Amino acid sequence: MEQKRREGQELIERVISINRVTKVTKGGKKMAFSALIVLGDTKGKVGYALGKASEVAEAIRKGLYAAKKNCIRVNLSGTTIPHEVIGHYGAAKVLLKPAAEGTGVIAAGSVRAVCEAAGIKDILTKCLNSNNPINVVKATIEGLQQLKGSTPRAS
Repeated sequence: MEQKRREGQELIERVISINRVTKVTKGGKKMAFSALIVLGDTKGKVGYALGKASEVAEAIRKGLYAAKKNCIRVNLSGTTIPHEVIGHYGAAKVLLKPAAEGTGVIAAGSVRAVCEAAGIKDILTKCLNSNNPINVVKATIEGLQQLKGSTPRAS
């Protein structure tokens, strides 16, 4: 996992996973890469995207560009979330529970990246049924959208 901060906007960028994919044609195998990116401002704005290209760097750049467009605003209650919620996407389920101040982010890789990018400092999480990073990120974002006062897209 990679983390960067951009000056001016103060965005946290996280590369969750990079997959090498292959398309088999009659002329042979064509290699490509897909990069799962999470982006956030640590103040309640978070987004994710999947960038695909023939080079790793190009896939990451495309993912960052798409993640900036695909942001949501998350309603925070201090350093945690206001109430318990379960996010679903495909077979993946993610349980998100508020935690007392000082608990920290108790989460696995993909969920931790989304929570830290959103600015959540204290939360308890559990991934259920699936460990696929793409579906887990989508389930986490879907759960955060269910929070009271959250907006579907941030400007």
